[in-house]
Amino acid sequence: MTEQTDTQPLAPPVPPVPPVPPAPPVKKDRRVLRAVLRWSAAVVVFAAVGAASAYGIAAMERTDVPGLATASDGRWEYPEIVKPPLPSGSPGPLAEANKAGTHYADLRALVLPAPEGAKEDRTLRGEDGWLPAKTFVAEYAGKDDRDTVRQLLADNGLRHIAARGWTTQDGTRTRIYLLQFDTAAVVDDLLSSELTDYDAPRYALRGAAQLSRDEKFPESTWVEGVDRAVFAETRPYGREQDRQAYLGASDTLAVVVQSGAGGAKAVPFQQTVTLQSQMLG
Repeated sequence: MTEQTDTQPLAPPVPPVPPVPPAPPVKKDRRVLRAVLRWSAAVVVFAAVGAASAYGIAAMERTDVPGLATASDGRWEYPEIVKPPLPSGSPGPLAEANKAGTHYADLRALVLPAPEGAKEDRTLRGEDGWLPAKTFVAEYAGKDDRDTVRQLLADNGLRHIAARGWTTQDGTRTRIYLLQFDTAAVVDDLLSSELTDYDAPRYALRGAAQLSRDEKFPESTWVEGVDRAVFAETRPYGREQDRQAYLGASDTLAVVVQSGAGGAKAVPFQQTVTLQSQMLG
């Protein structure tokens, strides 16, 4: 006798699904991949290096940084600029403990170096790097002005003058004079009331009869601790145009003059004034 079981019929078998062929691999240009990797590595390196030196320019646009020259904007190529070391134990000019605002570093080492390719003006070297006051005073056009400035310097206790001058390949002539006095208060008075007014210098330099305040000089280039008054010669200015800056930096008064045939260019002047300010600030 056959035993019967109560079973459900089996479902018909499901036909197997054919395997989906894998998608063909996307071909990548290995040259592009290598370039991406190289640039990524470069970014990391530059970020690491820049972090050590960006403290002074982190908040500035590229066009505000004088040392970053480009081929198209007319800036000069300066050598690496490094402030001279302070004597051991001496404070900086802006230190709270330095009440007189004294620059203890060698003033001769605080003059901006000439840009690449420029020809140095040997007449501004002076003896052992110190320039006689009469050489600086000779920059002024009129005899009465020269006499007045000479007396001002003597009355205010001029200590030293360090200077440098050069001519670039386009014929632009630059002269920089650093005049050191006993205190920052003396320099502040000379800058604000003796040598300059708001609109123009009080005493005209040779070849620059009529100057006015340079309203286009970018405010973003201001350097902490350095007051400045900048001027440009107005038309008609004859064969050359002059640009001038008077900088008050603690105990030191800087006078920067650039002269260019047919017009002194604004960009290298701004660059030079800003870099010299940074050296003194």
